[in-house]
Amino acid sequence: MTELDGLRVAFVMANEGVEQVELEEPWDALTEDGVHCDLVAPRPGSVQALRHLERGESFDVTMLLGDVATEQFDALVLPGGVANPDALRCDVRAVEFVRAFVESGRPVAAICHAPWLLVEADVVRGRTLTSWPSLRTDIENAGGHWVDHELVMDTNLLTSRRPADLPVFTAALVEVLRSVRASA
Repeated sequence: MTELDGLRVAFVMANEGVEQVELEEPWDALTEDGVHCDLVAPRPGSVQALRHLERGESFDVTMLLGDVATEQFDALVLPGGVANPDALRCDVRAVEFVRAFVESGRPVAAICHAPWLLVEADVVRGRTLTSWPSLRTDIENAGGHWVDHELVMDTNLLTSRRPADLPVFTAALVEVLRSVRASA
C-alpha cells in the first residue's frame, strides 16, 4: 500500500487530440502512488493521443462524461494538446463538470492548452494561472491574471505551461494529493 491508495482522480479529455506526454506522465506518477485514475471522455472507446502533431498511442476510456459526478473524484487533471481542450470547450457536459469541480474546492490541475477549458467554464476570474503563451489573451479577457511560470498554484488550481514543465507539475500534483489525504 502507498500513502495515496484509495484516492481517485479524473483525467478529462476529448476522444482525440490530447498531448500524450501530458496524459502519461501524471497518470503514471499517480498510479505508481496508488491513486485510481479514470480516463473520462465524451464518447466510449478510446482516446487518440498525439505526440505534438504526430499520431501517438490510443488509450481506453474508462468513464463517460455523461455518467460521472464530481463527487466521485478527489482531483481533476486536464491534459493539454491544442485540439483536446478546444473540442471539450464545445461540450456542455465537460464545461459543466469542470466548473462544478473548480467550485467544489477540490484540486484541478491543467497544463499547456487545457486552461482554455477553465476559461470556457468561467472559473478564472480573479485567479492567477499560467498556460501555453498563446492563451494569455483568452485568460486575461476572462478576468484571470496570466503569468509565465512553470507552475502556478492559486487555491485549488494548479497550472503549468508546457510539456517541459511536467516534472514540476506532476510533483506538485502528487504533493497536493498528499495534502488531500492528510486532511481526510
